[in-house]
Amino acid sequence: MTGPDTSNAPVPQGHYVPASRFGNLIFTSGMTPRLDGVLLFTGPVRADDPVENWREAVTLAVRNALAAARGQLAPGEQIALVPSLTVFIAAEQGFTLHSRLADFASAFLHAELGDIGIGSRAAVGVATLPGNAPVEIQLIAAVSGSV
Repeated sequence: MTGPDTSNAPVPQGHYVPASRFGNLIFTSGMTPRLDGVLLFTGPVRADDPVENWREAVTLAVRNALAAARGQLAPGEQIALVPSLTVFIAAEQGFTLHSRLADFASAFLHAELGDIGIGSRAAVGVATLPGNAPVEIQLIAAVSGSV
């Protein structure tokens, strides 16, 4: 039997793993908009920024989270559902469109996975994120298929 393929998983920026698995659930670490370990976007999200300015950052962060989750799949398995998605946004005082930014993550997951990519979601405004990232995304994925 072959184990999960973690070759495409994002590179951790500290002492943790990109994702861990317990039974048929995969829990990702918080993922920021990094490519090959390099943070491509910095925050904070300003109250007067058009939300569209942050689409690419959110999409990259959720793409990293999905890659981390997929890295925990064994051959023959697939993601059956994303029951939980949390989108943290480093936003300045007065920013109120957290859900609109989180919609970019939901849209990406729906495009990649269909209806199973849409589950419960939280969009949370925070003062800062690691490395001055504008967004950090964590998700939980349920697995189906045979090991």
